[in-house]
Amino acid sequence: MKCPACRDLNNRVIDSRLGKDGDVIRRRRECEKCGRRFTTYERVEDYLPSVVKKDGRRETFDRLKVLAGLKKACEKRPISVETIEETADAIERNLLEAGDKEVPSSVVGEAIMTALHDLDSVAYVRFASVYRSFQDIDEFVDELEDLLKERRGARKSRRKRSAAGKVGGANRPSSE
Repeated sequence: MKCPACRDLNNRVIDSRLGKDGDVIRRRRECEKCGRRFTTYERVEDYLPSVVKKDGRRETFDRLKVLAGLKKACEKRPISVETIEETADAIERNLLEAGDKEVPSSVVGEAIMTALHDLDSVAYVRFASVYRSFQDIDEFVDELEDLLKERRGARKSRRKRSAAGKVGGANRPSSE
């Protein structure tokens, strides 16, 4: 492994830890030439599916592209890099578990959309605006309205559950 500072190949591992899900090993290394410390990650090389693009081209699934899209959508949002990386890992893991040799790029895009929808509505709209290639402001507004309707529905549902819990609790006989 080359040192990112001086490009020397001589370094030593000073710490190794297993990742949260047990599928990654995080290694802290120290360059023997310049003394800089850096982190590397080791993961099993799985055979990820080919992604079939809209124009028919095929390319190997690239986790870094997914990560870049997530980071761009989540830019200046209160979402940690760790959360973004966990999201990319989950998308990759789901594709592996599906076991398909090829997947349309739309499957990857929709997986990112779903993850962002659950993570942050602003990041979701940012990604959707690029991914869905809105042609005009009306398409963009329609997407926002759908998101608002969904959010309002979730709030109403929470209020009903909360009110039902209060009513049910007030009518219970005391256990004295």
